[in-house]
Amino acid sequence: MAQTAKRIVLASRPVGEPTAANFRLEDYPVPTPGAGEVLLRTIWLSLDPYMRGRMSEGPSYSAPVPVDGVMEGGTVCEVMASDNPAFAKGDIVLSHSGWQQYALSDGKGLRKLDPKAAPISTALGVLGMPGMTAYMGLLQIGQPKAGETVVVAAASGAVGSAVGQIAKIKGARAIGIAGGKDKCAYVKNELGFDACLDHRDPDLAARLKEACPNGIDVYFENVGGKVFDAVFPLLNFFARIPVCGLIADYNTIFGKDTPTPPWANAIMRAILVKRLTFRGFIVRDFDAKFPDFIRDMPQWLREGKLKHREFVTEGIESAPAAFMGLLKGANFGKQLVRVGPDKL
Repeated sequence: MAQTAKRIVLASRPVGEPTAANFRLEDYPVPTPGAGEVLLRTIWLSLDPYMRGRMSEGPSYSAPVPVDGVMEGGTVCEVMASDNPAFAKGDIVLSHSGWQQYALSDGKGLRKLDPKAAPISTALGVLGMPGMTAYMGLLQIGQPKAGETVVVAAASGAVGSAVGQIAKIKGARAIGIAGGKDKCAYVKNELGFDACLDHRDPDLAARLKEACPNGIDVYFENVGGKVFDAVFPLLNFFARIPVCGLIADYNTIFGKDTPTPPWANAIMRAILVKRLTFRGFIVRDFDAKFPDFIRDMPQWLREGKLKHREFVTEGIESAPAAFMGLLKGANFGKQLVRVGPDKL
């Protein structure tokens, strides 16, 4: 086993867009597990938009990563050594050990994975937090009904791609919005959405109106910005809007006092008159319903009703650039970093 390892720490807090200078690659000694602890070797690291919020000090639903602290993130790891009776050397576990090659855990929050049941990387994607975010946000808040129109932004991403496919499983029309011809073709032709529109199209609002002749009943919000501007006039009476993310605005809203936008009154009026339901959510709000998720999603995956795509970079050193690209839509599918091999 290596005596030293590498990790990525937060070197400074970004102002606006993160840059390479906000991250630092460090060497550190591989730790030794103490009583009740296990030593984890990271195989897969998940990169997700929420991490931008953790880089800033502004108020949020979780504490920020401290400066000089290891960047946080979900991981799939191999247990390399154990002084905890619940885990054995060689176990594969879902963890939250962050952007580092090795980490210690007291076992709390670890979940064993069965490599024979599904590729272990899916525990960070379609069968993990992004998949559960899609499943819970759409079904618990969006509550689509057969024949309704569901629109989802970032439709080729880990969350959005699952949202549209679940909407189709439930009998709704699924309209995606994604960045570029290739992503839109994938969403429509491979994932089975009814249509997918390019958010870069200057005529997005008109194209969306054509694709949604009966208006929009559910809008799964991942993006904000100009996409929301196009969606807003088409929301039907009693439309439901699960607010999962606002990636288009993350680099401007975190760490700043954002002024009230001029269109806020129009939104408030529409909420009243159309009886709209906007609900922000964090996936852990629905932890109690995890058994429903783990019952349905793997089954749909096995039946071919649910497809997914991974976008992989290699080595812990690639994480900062991959994360910055994620915030700009450079990824095509679930963004992962392969930190180490499945087996040494």
